[in-house]
Amino acid sequence: MSADAKIVVTGIGLATPVGVGTRTAWENLLAGLCGTTPVESFDTAAYNVHRGGEIKGFEPGPYFKTLKPESVGRASQLAVAAARMALEDAGFADGVPVDPTRCGVAMGTTSGEPREVERFDDRFLAGDLGAVGDEFMTLYPCHVIAVHVAAELGFAGSNTMIPAACAAGNYAFAHAVEELRSGRADLMVAGGADSFSRITYTGFYRLGAIAPERCQPFDRNRKGMMPGEGAAVLLLERASDAAARGAKTYAEVAGYGLTCDAHHMTAAHPEGDGAARAMSAALRSSGEKPEAISYISAHGTGTPTNDKLETSAVVKVFGEAGRHVPTSSIKSMIGHTMGAASAIEGAVCALAVAEDKVPPTIHFEEKDPECDLDCVPNEAREMRVDLAMNNAYAFGGNNASVIFRKHAP
Repeated sequence: MSADAKIVVTGIGLATPVGVGTRTAWENLLAGLCGTTPVESFDTAAYNVHRGGEIKGFEPGPYFKTLKPESVGRASQLAVAAARMALEDAGFADGVPVDPTRCGVAMGTTSGEPREVERFDDRFLAGDLGAVGDEFMTLYPCHVIAVHVAAELGFAGSNTMIPAACAAGNYAFAHAVEELRSGRADLMVAGGADSFSRITYTGFYRLGAIAPERCQPFDRNRKGMMPGEGAAVLLLERASDAAARGAKTYAEVAGYGLTCDAHHMTAAHPEGDGAARAMSAALRSSGEKPEAISYISAHGTGTPTNDKLETSAVVKVFGEAGRHVPTSSIKSMIGHTMGAASAIEGAVCALAVAEDKVPPTIHFEEKDPECDLDCVPNEAREMRVDLAMNNAYAFGGNNASVIFRKHAP
């Protein structure tokens, strides 16, 4: 198998705080809909912040044909829903016609199934530990998300869970690309999933990172990020296989770059070194020059430090011209969905390339001289998108950039 075989996106599944379903979520993102609302899944009275990006009214049942939705945790439910959507969107509503041992799964996460841990802790503190059955051990470890996706879809090939925190979705895309290029797989579902939880919310609260009212990436008065939840899955296959079956194609995965700051567990490198190296590596991998990039999907968390460092990294790679590349953050709308973040943003890049539209950064009011990028403020933009770069940076200094290219058959 050719190491440079073209890999394309033929299916997309999205479950986000602004909509479950790819078209619904995409149209709401283009409309600038804000999906961060008062938290309902647990009592926030003990906190001084009370908002987040929850998916309200999600019903997992319609997406399950093999497993019982109540037998898996919420992150797995979201992942299965997104995977089922991607599979059907790619034209496999009745199952895949290839050997299931040639179909693999690569998923990313930050926390796995934290709600199952919370359930255990609640019962332990209540003196009701006996009510926790043996199934607990099959519900909470992070690897079960990919296992549940594989079991639901009947995919019996490689099964990989990548807990690379907020860059995990991009890491999953990169792994899936190599499975396909090596010839070890013919179809891959790849993405990320995380559920809204007290554990995650409390962690960011203790760090003082949660904005009180809204997430304002790149705005001079930004006050922090907003925790969220969600899932996104891309169905990836070799372009030659997709063409042979007459599949529609959203975009080509042109290249990727993976780096580590090796600097600090929660703080990024002070000069954005790892982020810049990830972008540069993605450009080399794709064979493209910086000036060819049409759009950047920013990590853009809305924290004072992150947005400043990401701006520095973009300018380091793109030069002063980087300040004029449309660079938006959908976290302004859906919050930071942890391990699902770069997966959702990857789906956005594929859709942007397919439809020549880019979503806005909402809540933008005042330009910050230290974040002087074209952040597509408040309104979506119709424009030619030949190449979209998806940036993701995570705790531990994990950085991942993936480039999506308009596919020419």
